[in-house]
Amino acid sequence: MVNRLASESSPYLRQHADNPVWWFPWGEEALQEAKKEDKPILLSVGYAACHWCHVMAHESFEDPATAAMMNEHFVNVKVDREERPDIDSIYMNAVVALTGQGGWPMTVMLTPDGEPFFGGTYFPPAPRYGMPSFKQVLHSVSEAWEYRRNEIVESAEKITEQLGRMASLEAPRALLVDSVMTEAVASIGRQFDPERGGFGGAPKFPQAMTIEFLLRHFIKTGDKSALLMAERTLEMMARGGIYDQLGGGFARYSTDANWLVPHFEKMLYDNALLANAYLHAWRITARPLYRRVVEETLDWALIEMRHEAGGFYSSLDADSAGIEGKFYVWQSDEIESALGEDATAFMRYYGVTSQGNWEGTNILNVAGDVAEVANELGLGRDEAIVRLNQGRQTLYALRAKRTWPGLDDKVLTAWNGLMVKALAEAGRDLARDDYLQSAAATAEFIYDNLRREDGRLYRSWKEGFGARFGAYLEDYAYLAEGLLALYQSTFDVRWYLWAKELSDLILTHFKDDANGGFFDTADDHESLIFRPKDVQDNAVPSGGAAAANALLTISLFSGAQEAWEVAEAAVVANSRLMAQYPTGFGHWLCATCMILDETLEVAIVGDLASSDTMELLQVVFETYRPNIIVAAGDSASGVPLLSERTNIGGKATAYVCRRFVCKQPVQAPAQLRALLQ
Repeated sequence: MVNRLASESSPYLRQHADNPVWWFPWGEEALQEAKKEDKPILLSVGYAACHWCHVMAHESFEDPATAAMMNEHFVNVKVDREERPDIDSIYMNAVVALTGQGGWPMTVMLTPDGEPFFGGTYFPPAPRYGMPSFKQVLHSVSEAWEYRRNEIVESAEKITEQLGRMASLEAPRALLVDSVMTEAVASIGRQFDPERGGFGGAPKFPQAMTIEFLLRHFIKTGDKSALLMAERTLEMMARGGIYDQLGGGFARYSTDANWLVPHFEKMLYDNALLANAYLHAWRITARPLYRRVVEETLDWALIEMRHEAGGFYSSLDADSAGIEGKFYVWQSDEIESALGEDATAFMRYYGVTSQGNWEGTNILNVAGDVAEVANELGLGRDEAIVRLNQGRQTLYALRAKRTWPGLDDKVLTAWNGLMVKALAEAGRDLARDDYLQSAAATAEFIYDNLRREDGRLYRSWKEGFGARFGAYLEDYAYLAEGLLALYQSTFDVRWYLWAKELSDLILTHFKDDANGGFFDTADDHESLIFRPKDVQDNAVPSGGAAAANALLTISLFSGAQEAWEVAEAAVVANSRLMAQYPTGFGHWLCATCMILDETLEVAIVGDLASSDTMELLQVVFETYRPNIIVAAGDSASGVPLLSERTNIGGKATAYVCRRFVCKQPVQAPAQLRALLQ
């Protein structure tokens, strides 16, 4: 027997290719081996940037004695949760059902048929903190498999039956009324930390979908409490150590309640989602801080996370040189040496001391005030800001000479769809043509490398390996949302047509005809113990919620009634859960806003290069209008919203409609502005 991971494309799996464990990747070969050897499967799930995954690997999977126990008693299977979210979802639900909590690394024991009977997360090499050692777990499970097999098989069957039943439950029906949103805001308010922002205590996660809903609710109702919660959270995250004050971009989460100490891994999806949230907050408030964060975050992704051909990589590790956070933290004498006479003011502003604020080192965070720095340097405010920025650039260049964190360089369709959306909207709203070009290049990369000839998508691509794995609901849905944003930023019809193709594929292959909503896997996906259907937002939006948002938008562009009806039914079915658990249903709440706000369709017929067309488009985009979708160009472009409409008298003409019922066309910007208000 040998370790079979060396030929895998996943950087996470390849990290384990030299383990003395006889790892299999997930697949039929591993399942057949378990049946042939009559051994349970030890399923280990993680991802490349996961710090505790590395810890358990070093402590246990690299240990010859532990590996010998694993090889003797189990068929060992390693899964990258980012490549196989279906496997992760199914068995994470099992672990949560068995233990009450989940996380990564995830360790699950399965029968040879793939049915779970024992699970957990990280297990230490020796007993501590009330946890058994990993070797004790291995011994207990192998002994139980040998002497109490019938009990295990019976338990596994019951667990699998329960999980399958939960996945196939029809959500309780309720009316979709405005009170759903007001109840959701009230519930969010009860979890809100008014002093430090965020929702709940430590650890704190940057809940972009919740923030997006709060911003939309403010636009709809004028509820200042919703805006306050969103703004306080955005401001405190931007000032904290969770935000990379030198290079831009956010770490995965904060281990403390103050946003100071991050879990240092940087994920592409977090930064795409947060760039959008900060952009929308800037559109509402015009606060320079928010615009700066948007640009620094997207610039970071373009500089550090982009493949030269156009796709974006998945993550940067929390560790470098085997130490968590080493790449990002500073000693005070390093800064004094690098910045000279400007060091004192820089350190005051960014909270740097000789004692440090984390394990004897300093995590940069905005702890001071620009006025103090200006006074320290005897300068005006603007010049002090220039000096601080110069200090950041100096330290960024110095940091770049350190050993870099590991890079997970696979390209995932879903996460790149999120980046397309963020870049497209920021490019349009910030007048950054480079962002628009990057959004288009990313979409072209996906089309060229991750789309099959029949329109179906692949999940993952890595240079030297090509594309792998059939795509999941979230791949189709996030990409469709990104393409719709790209169309409304460039009015290049190919992006609309592709989004329409993806929406049709969602309806064909993912719709749950029996119970409503959407499955996470396609109808021709490999057979698993059940077909997963996760409706809750986690670190990324629910695939079902993203599908609903995309289908609602497509319906408004195309008039496709089925798309609207299927999406609306899915939203309605989750309305009680949204009101009760809003921080887990933020993207569903955004879809609710689309329905209850009676989103407007705006069709602008005219030459996209002409000044009169641009003047009308400027009115549409002069403020943040989440309840509007826009088509522009020639009536023969292929977008149904534009078809059979004319530019009257040869001049650009705007049609404002609601569900394809339109008001009288207008041509003056002031007239259009009045209709939109």
